[in-house]
Amino acid sequence: MDIIQIIGIGFVVTLLSLIIRRERPEIALQLTLALSAIIFLLILAKINTVLNLFRDLAEKANISQLYLNTILKIIGIAYIAEFGAQVCRDAGEGAIAGKIELAGKVMVMVMAIPIIVLVLDTVVRLIP
Repeated sequence: MDIIQIIGIGFVVTLLSLIIRRERPEIALQLTLALSAIIFLLILAKINTVLNLFRDLAEKANISQLYLNTILKIIGIAYIAEFGAQVCRDAGEGAIAGKIELAGKVMVMVMAIPIIVLVLDTVVRLIP
């Protein structure tokens, strides 16, 4: 039911933003940014639940916390970069949004290096 609340709030703020945008575009932008922050705060509890589940599964599967943390950081970077880019696009700054996405992709590649090295090392050990 949380998604219905989020969608409802989103529709209300969208309508308000459309009405306000004609007269005061800066207030409409602030309203949109505030909604973005509220939605982010509403989903934090859900994200925490998922993170705890992943940690429990990794512990049961005997996977190193280092690799799990790296994967979770990569996922976090991807989501946060997308979120930031969408906010910039909403503000009419498509060029900045593109730069945020590029930075996110580079950060993901940098964070993935230890996992790539582990996979390549495993493959090399399997080859006689």
